[in-house]
Formats: sequence, C-alpha cells, structure tokens
Amino acid sequence: MGQVLCKNKVKREKGFLYFVDKKGNAARVQMARAGKKTSKKQEVLCRCGVKREKGWLYYVDGQGYTSRAKMARGRR
Repeated sequence: MGQVLCKNKVKREKGFLYFVDKKGNAARVQMARAGKKTSKKQEVLCRCGVKREKGWLYYVDGQGYTSRAKMARGRR
C-alpha cells in the first residue's frame, strides 16, 4: 500500500506511461507499440515538486494521485 503525496488528480489515458520525473512532477510519455516508436519526450501533467528520497518508489497510482511506496530489498 502506498502513501499519497499529491492529491492533484491526473486523468489517465490508454497508451501512455505515467511516472514521477526527477523534479518530482507527474509526467507521461507515449508507449512504444509494434511498428511505432515512442516520442521519448515527456509531457509534464502536474507540477507537484515532490522531494524524492532514497529507498522509495514514486509513481502515479490508478486514481491519478502521485504516490510512493517503500522499495522491497532482497537478501544478499
């Protein structure tokens, strides 16, 4: 279960990959499909300014909120 960091709702569409960029903003990029290339140019949807910390996974959840979850650590 993740923590919601920013309650600005992002409208999700099919064919796009949603993520939190290095600056802490919610962004998206078009997914590559068979015979098509991705633009590799991200589009910022919401300027949240989330401060990223080591050991956490930052993402845009199914409801469109910017969230984070503790990363699983394997045994060595």
